[in-house]
Amino acid sequence: MHRVTQLVSHVRAHVSAEDQALARRILPPGALALFAQMPRADQRHGLDAAQQLLAAGHHDTDLLAAALLHDVAKGHRLRLWHRVGCVVLQALAPRLLTRLALPQEQSWRYPFHLFLRHAPMSADAALAAGCSPRCADFIRGSSAELSLQAALHAADEAS
Repeated sequence: MHRVTQLVSHVRAHVSAEDQALARRILPPGALALFAQMPRADQRHGLDAAQQLLAAGHHDTDLLAAALLHDVAKGHRLRLWHRVGCVVLQALAPRLLTRLALPQEQSWRYPFHLFLRHAPMSADAALAAGCSPRCADFIRGSSAELSLQAALHAADEAS
């Protein structure tokens, strides 16, 4: 049921002026430009994750920036049908998903690579856009701050 809810949220995604103001308060200018380039559904997902963290009492700027940008590398190449297919393949045939993934951007198989490798790619993009190494570690899932890393993961899964 969670995945169905995610699908509906993806299709109906909306980002309000208040949501954009939240992103402006959290992100440095270069990262805000990166956020603005994300598909609306990914923006909404990042905002939902950040709002979940805020509601849980987390006000750490690096953590909130990671919530906003953790899927930035998925970009416009990872279409809705890729996302659905990847989730199904990950559950039923993970080896096939891995074999389909090809890191060459011109390939029709590149979106599968994005699905599997978006975390380190998103972390690198966030760093290049002016976010801290600590923020990038949260995005990669490699932070030594385990309770905050777990909070980000929970917010990501819940939104």
